[in-house]
Amino acid sequence: MTWNPLKKKESAQKPVEQEAEQPAAPVRKDRTKSAPTPKMKQAQAAGIRPLVPTDRKASAKEAKARMRERENAEYEAMQKGDVAHMPKAERLPWRIYIRDYVDARFNVGEFFIPVAFIILIASMVVTSVVQDQTISMVMMLLMYVYLAAVVLDVWLMWRKLKKKLIAKYGERAVAKGSRSASYAWSRAIQIRRWRLPKPRYPKRGHFPE
Repeated sequence: MTWNPLKKKESAQKPVEQEAEQPAAPVRKDRTKSAPTPKMKQAQAAGIRPLVPTDRKASAKEAKARMRERENAEYEAMQKGDVAHMPKAERLPWRIYIRDYVDARFNVGEFFIPVAFIILIASMVVTSVVQDQTISMVMMLLMYVYLAAVVLDVWLMWRKLKKKLIAKYGERAVAKGSRSASYAWSRAIQIRRWRLPKPRYPKRGHFPE
């Protein structure tokens, strides 16, 4: 028996060549793994919500109805004097103080609107019937005198009220954005029983501390 040293090398190389000749096993493409499971589909479908409502008119109508309902509730609270349910601006402590102070005093301008209306109507009647400009001019002069008295009374009231507000609530109560001055004089020239929010006390004289 003849010994061949190359035989071992050939036998060692055959398994490597056979492995190289064998085709690679096909990779199975499972498409179902990339797709979501039925449960996941249902969860995604349940979580989808449109950012913009499909019916904008209906949503706007509902929002307007809610706003109208809230305004009606606030208006009713002002008529009843229910401070807790009034608009936010009317619940401010310095506004409550202003209302109580104005309602407690007698304001010269409280009857300005009806008096001015009566004077204007009377002046028109006198001018058309009597045809005398003198009487009409006197009546108009009286109205201007009354207006000057209203302005003076409101100025004196605000001067005193402003000091009280600063002493009790600080400068923020009379700051430019607070509109406390216009709030006070506009309430002072209204008839007391027609004021909103409704006065807390039925009679004058209850000044806030």
